[in-house]
Amino acid sequence: MKFVVVVFKKVYSNYFNSFKGLSKEVWWLALITLINRAGTMVIPFLSLYLTKSKGFTLDQVAWIMAAFGLGSLCGSWVGGFLTDKIGAYKTMIFSLFSAGVFYIVLQYMETFWSIIFAIFTVLLLADIFRPAMFVALKSYSKPENRTRSLTLIRLALNLGFSLGPVIGGLLIFNLGYGFLFWVDGITCFAAVALLFYILNPKRTIPEKEEVVLGQPLSPYRDGLYLLLCFGLVLFGFVFLQYFSTVPLYYRDYYHLNEQTIGLLLGFNGLLVFIFEMPLIHALEKLGKSKSLYMIWGMILLLLSFLVYVLFPSFIILWIGIVLMSFSEMLLFPFSNAFAMKRAKRGKMGQYMALYSIAFSVSHIFGHSAGLKMIAHHSFNTTWWILMAACGLAILVFAFIGRTEKQYKG
Repeated sequence: MKFVVVVFKKVYSNYFNSFKGLSKEVWWLALITLINRAGTMVIPFLSLYLTKSKGFTLDQVAWIMAAFGLGSLCGSWVGGFLTDKIGAYKTMIFSLFSAGVFYIVLQYMETFWSIIFAIFTVLLLADIFRPAMFVALKSYSKPENRTRSLTLIRLALNLGFSLGPVIGGLLIFNLGYGFLFWVDGITCFAAVALLFYILNPKRTIPEKEEVVLGQPLSPYRDGLYLLLCFGLVLFGFVFLQYFSTVPLYYRDYYHLNEQTIGLLLGFNGLLVFIFEMPLIHALEKLGKSKSLYMIWGMILLLLSFLVYVLFPSFIILWIGIVLMSFSEMLLFPFSNAFAMKRAKRGKMGQYMALYSIAFSVSHIFGHSAGLKMIAHHSFNTTWWILMAACGLAILVFAFIGRTEKQYKG
């Protein structure tokens, strides 16, 4: 018993030590992100909402989800442009407030084309926030703490995602879908209030000037960075299936209701909340390359679909979620840290916008392609195609690691 207590105290101590040294502003930014992310509970249920409540076919939902991705792409580009022009603070306030308005408006859209327009607009406005948030995070954190600061933001995202689907599933089960849109809008307004009254652009951490030879390099002329983004498109293409095709797999193959689906998706966020920060803290001490961890992340994501094919049973659904969760724990923080390190002074907004655009491209093609595949083929055929995409991403990240090692990026 004494041994168990000692081990527990050691784990407890290591967990909280991994949070030390982060600035107060980073913690506030994480809280704002948590409130905002917990409110976007309608997103994981979007494909179910469109098929069940609106009666759209899978092909129609595929087009609507493509508009989702296109709005995200445009929002990321606009967010990078606005961040470089007017600053991260003003850009975040504009994004949160306008997205909150359109989340509420979205529930009143009934026709196919009006829903496409509304989905495109709300994602455009919402994803303006992402490049600005990354740049703000850089301003509020010391260079040696940036990967952990990024991880804290991801913890907030995943805690919000853990709470969002569980609460969303309960609300749908008891009150229907309509109430979710009001919750999404109101939480955006709450995030604006916190951002406006607590954070401001004067609280940034001063940084030593970097020596830049000539004009800052555009991310669109950085070959290795573009290759990274291509690998992230592949990762996003596969990862996003857990929020469009996989919920349909849960419903149609295992006959689960929205409440159980919400618990499964919420379990992902809970795992990331518990394990990501100490995992990243421990891996950083090993001093291995970021590309190596990205490769392992893709391997775990591949395995998460392989178990569905080889061992179809209800318990395997939980194992798949565990594998997917550890995959994102490796991919998101280390790819994000790689991107921030690669960014050149004066182009930070554009670099982080392109990083976000990679996932927006995944939204455009990932949801629609996955839905079309399950509409015309079996779930297992779809899973094999996704595993092939994982294999290609592994090769891309391996090439990046080899090139970075030879030429020092």
